[in-house]
Amino acid sequence: MIKLEYFERTDIEQLISWIPSASFTLQWAGPAFQYPLTVSQFEKYIQNANKEDSDTYIFKVIDQDTKQVIGHISLGRVDRVNKSARIGKVLVGSSQYRGKGIGAEMVKAVLAIAFEEMQLHKVTLGVFDFNASAIRCYEKVGFVQEGLLRDARKNGDEYWNLIEMGILEDEWRMNHKK
Repeated sequence: MIKLEYFERTDIEQLISWIPSASFTLQWAGPAFQYPLTVSQFEKYIQNANKEDSDTYIFKVIDQDTKQVIGHISLGRVDRVNKSARIGKVLVGSSQYRGKGIGAEMVKAVLAIAFEEMQLHKVTLGVFDFNASAIRCYEKVGFVQEGLLRDARKNGDEYWNLIEMGILEDEWRMNHKK
């Protein structure tokens, strides 16, 4: 089991250590960061986050058994008028935890915050079309594919397609009751 706690300045170095390359940075965070990652980029990232009326909430993921930080996830673009938000920067950082359903647990925990605590109506995310394991994870949690943005990001000499996915509050409630 995992729990989410707010990401803090003291978590920056560990997160940076999990990001090995420019292409991984793009896959993980889109254009939000430039590789090589720096502490100052992350200080800017967290500067206005995790406050009562923030539009961004950034979490570290903690393994409840070992108490170790094992991942990262954010809920951003919080729009209280339209009752929507966007999940981003999903990362199971430690390779020993990958492939064990931790990603789904992380997403479910963020969705609980979005739908139960914040009373939002819709949560979206974007995932590159080649990331089959992430797509399966999001579909398992209840996300549906809503569209495809062709050649959405440039990585070196190639372009990557981005799948847009979303889940509505009633879909979350139906899946959550199971």
